[in-house]
Amino acid sequence: MLNSSATYYTPVVTGSDQKISPILRGSPIRLRRASNDALNCRKNVVVRVHGPARNGVRAMKASIDRKEEEEEEQTNVRVKAIISVKRTIGGIFSNIGLTRGLDDISDLLGKSILLELVSAQLNPTTGEEKPTISRYAHHTVNKGDEMMYEAEFVVPPDFGEVGAVLVENEHHKEMYVTEIQLLGFVLGPLRITCNSWVHPKSQSPDKRIFFTNKSYLPGQTPDGLKRLREKELKIMRGNGEGERKSYERVYDYDTYNDLGDPDNDLNLLGRPVLGGPLLPYPRRCRTGRPRCSKDSRTEKKEKKGKSVYVPRDEQFSEVKGAAFSAKTIYSVLHAVVPSLETAVIDPDLGFPHFTAIDSLYHQGIKLPSLKQHAAITSVLPRLVKAIHDIEADVLRFETPAVFDRDRFAWFSDDEFARQTLAGLNPYCIQLVTEWPLKSKLDPNIYGPQESAITTELIEKAILGYMTVEKALEEKKLFMLDYHDAYLPYVNKVRQLKSTTLYGSRTLFILYDENQTLRPLAIELTRPPCDGKPQWKQVFTPNGDATSCWLWRLAKTHVLAHDAGYHQLVSHWLRTHCCTEPYVIATNRQLSAMHPIYRLLHPHFRYTMEINALARQQLINAGGIIESSFSPGRYSLEISSVIYGSEWRFDQEALPADLIRRGIAVEDPTAPHGLKLHIEDYPFANDGLVLWDILKQWVTDYVNHYYPESNLVESDQELQAWWTEIRTVGHGDKKDEPWWPNLKTTQDLIHILTIMIWVPSGHHAAVNFGQYGYAGYFPNRPTLTRTNMPTEDPTEEEWKLFSMKPEVTLLKCLPSQIQATRVMTILDVLSNHSPDEEYVGERMEPSFEEEAPIKAAFEKFSGRLKEFEGIIDERNCNEELKNRNGAGVLPYELLRPVSPPGVTGMGVPNSISI
Repeated sequence: MLNSSATYYTPVVTGSDQKISPILRGSPIRLRRASNDALNCRKNVVVRVHGPARNGVRAMKASIDRKEEEEEEQTNVRVKAIISVKRTIGGIFSNIGLTRGLDDISDLLGKSILLELVSAQLNPTTGEEKPTISRYAHHTVNKGDEMMYEAEFVVPPDFGEVGAVLVENEHHKEMYVTEIQLLGFVLGPLRITCNSWVHPKSQSPDKRIFFTNKSYLPGQTPDGLKRLREKELKIMRGNGEGERKSYERVYDYDTYNDLGDPDNDLNLLGRPVLGGPLLPYPRRCRTGRPRCSKDSRTEKKEKKGKSVYVPRDEQFSEVKGAAFSAKTIYSVLHAVVPSLETAVIDPDLGFPHFTAIDSLYHQGIKLPSLKQHAAITSVLPRLVKAIHDIEADVLRFETPAVFDRDRFAWFSDDEFARQTLAGLNPYCIQLVTEWPLKSKLDPNIYGPQESAITTELIEKAILGYMTVEKALEEKKLFMLDYHDAYLPYVNKVRQLKSTTLYGSRTLFILYDENQTLRPLAIELTRPPCDGKPQWKQVFTPNGDATSCWLWRLAKTHVLAHDAGYHQLVSHWLRTHCCTEPYVIATNRQLSAMHPIYRLLHPHFRYTMEINALARQQLINAGGIIESSFSPGRYSLEISSVIYGSEWRFDQEALPADLIRRGIAVEDPTAPHGLKLHIEDYPFANDGLVLWDILKQWVTDYVNHYYPESNLVESDQELQAWWTEIRTVGHGDKKDEPWWPNLKTTQDLIHILTIMIWVPSGHHAAVNFGQYGYAGYFPNRPTLTRTNMPTEDPTEEEWKLFSMKPEVTLLKCLPSQIQATRVMTILDVLSNHSPDEEYVGERMEPSFEEEAPIKAAFEKFSGRLKEFEGIIDERNCNEELKNRNGAGVLPYELLRPVSPPGVTGMGVPNSISI
C-alpha cells in the first residue's frame, strides 16, 4: 500500500527507456532487472527507499530474484565454447621473446581470446541486429599440437540461431584457430571451421568473423548476418592502396612487374612487365611494394630472407604439417644449389662420358660446403637419404623411374614417341590437319614459310605403309609443333651464353595394329641472321651412321624444346599462373559462407604462396628457369606470347583441349562423348575418366544449391565473381568472344569443372612425373648448348662429330651444374608432402552440413576409388603398349592417391608445389 504523504520517485535504467515501478525514496538498495535481449549484460540500478517500506521491498526483491532464477533455469541455454588453437612456429606458442611471457599472463588471467556469439536473426520488434553475447575464453588443456580454450555462455531463448562467432585475439602474437565448437544446444553441437590466422587486436582492430559451416546463397542469407557478410568481403578487397602488411588478408590484382631486379643490374636483370596490351598475362596478387629507382615500372625485390606478401591465410610456411613444401624448396634453393655451384668450379663443364652421368646415382657428387647445411636432412629426407655418411659430404641422387626401368629407354625412338602420350608433357601432341606444313610468321622477317618436310620425304620414311594423302585422310599423322613459338626468339637466345635454340616440327605416324606412334622426321629452323639466309634441315631416323647420329642430336634439340614448353606453358602458365586470378576473385567476391566458395576453396589452398615463391626464386630474372631452360631470360616473355595467342578458358576443359588438338571428335555413342583418334592415349584415357568424375560431383553440388537456373543469374556475388575473373584477373582477354556465359546451372557446372580440373588433374599430369622422367636428363634435357653439326660447321667441329659423335652429343647436353641444379629442383617439385590433401579424400566440414551434399561427396570418393582399379587394370593390359611392356613405365600420374615422396602418382586438390 503506498503512503499518500510520502514522496515517490520513478527511476529510469541507464541506457533504456524502460521504467521500474515507483519506489519510496529512502535508504539505498539494489534491484536487478533482467533483459531478454541482453541477459548477459544485466545492469544494477541504485534507488533509495524510506525506512518504513524497506523490509517490504527487500522481500519483494528476494521473491523477484528467485522467480528470475527459476525462469532462467527453465528457458536459458548454457553453452560451452571450445576453441582449438594450433601450435605454430612463429605464432603465440613459439616460446620465444618477451611477448610469450605476456601472453602466458593473459592465459592465466583468463583474458586471452574474446568470443562473441552472433544471432542469425534480427530483433523482431526493432528490426535491428540483436546484441552479441560476449565471454572471454580461458586456456584449459593441450591436446597434441593444439591448445584448447573454453568459454561459458548463457543464451536466452529468444536469441535465435547462432550464425557466426566474432573472435578478438588479446595476445601479443598471431594465433592459428582451427575450430570453434559450441556445446549445449538442443539440436546438438555446432561446429565452426576456422583454419585461419587471427592477429592481435593491436595489429588488426576488426574482430574476425567466422560463419557457421552452413552455406547460404546471398539472397538466402539470414537477416542477422547480411551486414557481416558484406563487411567481411569489404575487408578482403582492401582499398587498393599502400604496401600490404604480412598479417593482412587483402586480395587484389597487379601485373607481373616483379620478375626483374633492375636496381641490381639493369642490363642483366631488367625484365619487361607481363600484363597489358604488349605482353598480355594473367594478374597476380598485388603487394604494393615501392618501385625500383632504375626502372619505375618494376617493383623492388624483397630483402633477403623476407617473403613476398600473400594474404595471411594463403601462407603455409608456419603451420606445422603444412611447412614441408616451403621448407624443402627453400632448403634446396639456399643450401643444396649453392653447394652444387661451389663444387662444380667450371659452370660450362659438361660430362666427359655417359658413365659420368650414371655415377650421379651411384657415387654422387662431393659437396664440401654441404656440412654447414646439415640441418637440411630434416626437410630433405629423400634427397639426402642417400648420404650414408654426412661427414663425407656426398650428395647422391635417387635413380629416376624411367632410367631404373630401362637404362637405354632414352635412346629409343619408340620411347620418344610414347612419352608424347604418356610422359611428362602429354598436352602438345596434335593431329596434322593441313598439308603441306606452313608457318604463319612474317616471311620478310623469318624467311620462307614453307616447311622443308615434303610429301616425298615422309612417304620414304613411312616405308610404303601408306601415302601422305591417306595418312591425312585416316588421321594418322601427328606433330609436335614448336616452330612458330620459338622461331622469333632464336636469334635472341643465341646471344646468351652456353645455349642455342631452333624452331622445330616433329612428325609421327600412328600404327593401327598396336596404336603406337613412330617418329618420321624432325625439321629444325633458324631465321635469317648476320646476313645469312634462313637455315632449315629435315632429319630422319633411317639411313647411314651419320644420319642416325644427326637424328639423335636433332631429337635432343626437340626434347629441350618440349621441356621448355612443358615448364613454361603446360605447367607454369596453364596451371599456376592462370589459376591465381580465380583464387583472388573467389576471395574478393564470394563470401566464406557462399557454397561455391566452399566448393572451390580446397582446390585453391597454397597456390598463391607457391606462386609467390616461384616469382622469388624460380621464374625470376636469373632464377632456376632462366638459367636451366633453353629460352633463358626470354622464358616468361615466351609464355606471355603463348598466353596472348593461344590460351582460352573454354579450351582448358580436357574434352575441349583434345578436340582443339585434333586428337578427338565428339561422338555421343563413345565413352565420355568423345572418340579418340589415338585409342591408346594413357593421359587422355585416364584424364577423361577423372574429368567425368569431377564433373558429376560438381553437378550434384550445384544442382543442390541452385535447384532452378534463374538462381544463378540472380546471384549477385556469383555474377560479380565471374565478371571480375574475365575483366580483371584475365583482363587482357576480356573482349574475347569465347568466354562462357554464366546464366544457367549448366554454365556454372562447366566453369567450375574447369577450375577444379586445372589445379587437380591437369597439374598432377604435368608436375609429379618430373623427376621420374627428367631426373635422368638425357631423356629430357632442359636446354641444348651447341648447334647442329650441319649448321655452318667449322672443320674442327665436323671432324669431332665424325670421329666422336658421342662427345658432340655430350657437349650439346646441359653442363654438369645445369643438369644437377635442375635434377635437384625437379626432385623437390615432384614430391608429395606427408600432409598432402588428395581429391575426394577428405570431406570439408561444410559438406557434412547438408545430407545430400554429404551423400554426393561419398559417391564422388567411391568413384575415385573405382578409378584406381581402372588404372591398375589398364596398366596390366598387355594390349596397351603405351603403358605396358618390357621396361615401360605404367601410367599412374592421374591415380588419385599417393604415399608421401616422389611416386609418379597422386592428384592433390590444389597446386601446392
